Amino acid sequence: MVLLNLRHSVRALILDEEDRILLCRFALPERVVWAAPGGGVEPGESPYAALCRELDEEVGLILVEPPPHVWHRRVVEPGYVQGYDGAIQDYFLVRTAAFQPRGALSNEHLVAENITGFRWWRLSEIADYQGPDLFGPRDLAGPLSKLIKDGVPERPLELGL
Repeated sequence: MVLLNLRHSVRALILDEEDRILLCRFALPERVVWAAPGGGVEPGESPYAALCRELDEEVGLILVEPPPHVWHRRVVEPGYVQGYDGAIQDYFLVRTAAFQPRGALSNEHLVAENITGFRWWRLSEIADYQGPDLFGPRDLAGPLSKLIKDGVPERPLELGL
């Protein structure tokens, strides 16, 4: 049996009152990816504690109670996350009024984590996007549309790449 070294991370699907989603622009050496804010779960840290820390650091959002767990994603692909065989990502739904993202991290620290911007996206903009950038997950529009239309699922939806 082969043991995989997967990085566990948490991400927040932050939706405003118009169902726009806040995404981070990750400028990686080989591509640009728009993905939900969040990051790695540290050893001994609960997913909720990690989500609280990451949202405060990246966008300045303070959670007052655990949000619903809506998606689960497992990617086994060497090189997907440097130093790991892949990743496990858990996504949580956070509903809030629109705000200007400004977290506790400095701009230099954000850039060191490959974050070079933030943007509120409409579902139609994601679905119709024809540019060179990617979304994480690649078919973000599909599960996001289902989440907006159907609400919180009974069990987290399993996502692909």
